[in-house]
Amino acid sequence: AKVSPFEDAKQKVAVVTPRGKRVLDCCGGLGYFAHWCLLDQASQVLSFEKNDSVLWLRAANPWSPHMDSRLTLRHADVAAEVATLPARSVDAILHDPPRFGIAGELYAQTFYDQLARVIVMGGLLFHYAGTPNKITSGRNVPREVQRRLEKAGFTVEATGDGLLGRRTSRKGAR
Repeated sequence: AKVSPFEDAKQKVAVVTPRGKRVLDCCGGLGYFAHWCLLDQASQVLSFEKNDSVLWLRAANPWSPHMDSRLTLRHADVAAEVATLPARSVDAILHDPPRFGIAGELYAQTFYDQLARVIVMGGLLFHYAGTPNKITSGRNVPREVQRRLEKAGFTVEATGDGLLGRRTSRKGAR
């Protein structure tokens, strides 16, 4: 609430230090994560967005990245497409999914296992978690996400409004 979404993305991208890295941007949205990755000299950014309306807005938005050979934007559902990516093909992952009630598959153990499979050992993942449902139901979504990421083979720590995972073990990877 105190910072623009554009500046917020800059801070989150900095957590995974994209310089020279191949970055998977799971839920591309308006492209702010991709924008900051490119500015920080990521070697490659693979961004997925499945919503037609969001892609239309992205094309019209002056802050969204356009025409960069290092950026591949796929109009597809990352929950399905991640299984087609080669193992250990990315160095860092940025994951800012819609809330659980809209896209529960992006919080599923099977999805996190796939993220663990495609990231290199030692690779960093930033997962926006927020605190949805905490006041209304007492549910701790960030803790649930942390447990699933750890089961997939990440060590995880809270950072800001998200979680920072580092791929540290083969546990759970397929």
